[in-house]
This record gives sequence, C-alpha cells and structure tokens, in this order.
Amino acid sequence: PLAGAGHLCAQERKIQNRPYLDDRVWHYGFLVGINIQDLAIANNGLPYINSDGIAEYWYADVPEYTPGFSVGILGELKANDWLSVRLIPTMHFGDKKAVFKEQRSGKVVEQYIKSTYLSIPVDLKINALRFNNYRPYVITGLAPTFDLTVKKGKELLVKPSDLLFEIGMGLDLYYPFFKMIPELKFCFGLNSIIEQYRTDLSDASLLKYSNSINSMYSRMIVLTLYFE
Repeated sequence: PLAGAGHLCAQERKIQNRPYLDDRVWHYGFLVGINIQDLAIANNGLPYINSDGIAEYWYADVPEYTPGFSVGILGELKANDWLSVRLIPTMHFGDKKAVFKEQRSGKVVEQYIKSTYLSIPVDLKINALRFNNYRPYVITGLAPTFDLTVKKGKELLVKPSDLLFEIGMGLDLYYPFFKMIPELKFCFGLNSIIEQYRTDLSDASLLKYSNSINSMYSRMIVLTLYFE
C-alpha cells in the first residue's frame, strides 16, 4: 500500500510554470554549449615512393578529442502541439588533431586542424506531452555548414562547406521566468571534406598525406543549453 501511495504522489500534478508559453506560434532564444569535433577517415593503404625509392605507407586517424564551445540563436515555429520547425544559426569553435603514422618506420606526423563552423540547422522538433514542468522531445534535420578558418599549405586541406545530418534529444524545463532546454545532438557529415587537388602546396612531398586517404567525413557531438 505504501508503495502504491508513493507512486500516486510521484505522478501528482503540480502547478505549471508559464502554462501558456507553448501556445505561442513563434519562439526565440539563445544557446550556449560545448562540442566535440571528429573526423571519420578512410585510409586507402596506397604506397608513397620517397626520394630514396622506398615505399612508405601512411595511415591517418584522430586519436583524441578537445572540447570546443558553441554559441547561437534560436528561432522556432510551431506547426501543431506535437511538431515545430527550428532555425538555429550557430557558431562552433574547436579543433581536431590528425595523426599520420608510417607503417614500417613508425614515424609520426601531427596536424592540428582548427575549425570555426558557421552552421545553419533546419530541424524538425517532435514533442511529447508536457507533464508538470518538463517536456521531452527528439529532433532531426539538416545543417549547411561553412568552415571559416580553413588553412592551406598543411598536410591535409579540408573543404570549406559541408552538409550535416543531425539527430538528438532534449528536455524543455519550465521555470517561473524562462524556459531552459538541455539538448544532446549528434551531427554526421554527408560529404567527404578532404581536398585531393592540392594546388596550394609548395612542397610536393606533402601530397603523400592527402593521397593516402580515400574519404574524410566530419562528425560532431554538441551538448547545448537553450534559453527562451
């Protein structure tokens, strides 16, 4: 009996903060967050013949992650009680460390790739029912993305534009004077961003790094706090 009573108490309705907020057609706010950037690299294993006539086999990977930060603004248009469309212009600041290793000699070369992404996601937000002062949801959408800090003349050159597929989940938390929304989102690049045609290189030996890679796709995890 005590367990049943406790369960009823746990499900008891409470006074709702800002009960009419979700009746608005248009919502706006701002966001801050952290991100982790990654690269999914497909190596091809092709040999590079060096100046001594010896074959080298280079392989690339991103072995560690450095958190970056994200800021942006939120615009949300309500379609009905269950669906809404979001436009979220966001800046993502971060970097990645690509490590190249030669298979036979064990020689290692590192390159830090700093990125400042301007991302303009268009997401579909699918809402659950509100209970008391929280409301879970899931999101999915596409994000055209532009890297504003591409640097040439390095081992790898990334293309400045990409298209990301996004999927994630979050929770609307209603407070007396504002709504806070923690959200976790996973982003997957749909286009290979490695630039294979390296007219920017003055040292032709650096071509071995780009030529050892078949494709390279961007990945990103973003943990965000929205405020409305």
